[in-house]
Amino acid sequence: MRVIAGKARRLQLKAPEGFDTRPTTDKTKETLFNILNPYLADCDFLDLFAGSGAIGIEALSRGAKYTAFVEDNKQARECIKSNLNTTKLAENAEILSLNALEGIRALEIKGKVFDVVFMDPPYNKLLEKEVLLALQNSNIIYCDTIIVVEASLATDFDYLEDTKFRIYRKKEYKTNQHVFIEIK
Repeated sequence: MRVIAGKARRLQLKAPEGFDTRPTTDKTKETLFNILNPYLADCDFLDLFAGSGAIGIEALSRGAKYTAFVEDNKQARECIKSNLNTTKLAENAEILSLNALEGIRALEIKGKVFDVVFMDPPYNKLLEKEVLLALQNSNIIYCDTIIVVEASLATDFDYLEDTKFRIYRKKEYKTNQHVFIEIK
């Protein structure tokens, strides 16, 4: 696993050991960032369920001015710290030792607002639904914030019809998908 483009291009990243995280493959990450690239310059980026931090680090490398990493697993947080030090991007980053919902509340209190929100929760546990419902009532997103959910192909997003969000794009891979969401 590596940083694909930008200031930290080609630098290798560590991933936490075990099966608690699923590092996004380089090919999938490249596809994701080809879509997000126009929105990254000087953006504030939120990486929920951050794992190794590879997605938020890629955003920083490609021009995001700040990334908040929210991760409640200690081993994963240590991995994020190590990866930020390796890439020399720690100055523009913040790691929150909280679960996603607690992280959203903490960021609200800090007055942070994000241009792009990325989340990669454990698959098929409906955690993305909990987070999206929390975000719809949160002040950490703008009316034009892009929200990207990495989820299994089986994940159902029909509940969004009853929220202020809508899906405007999907990118499917062999076993998972990126769902791009915006405010209606």
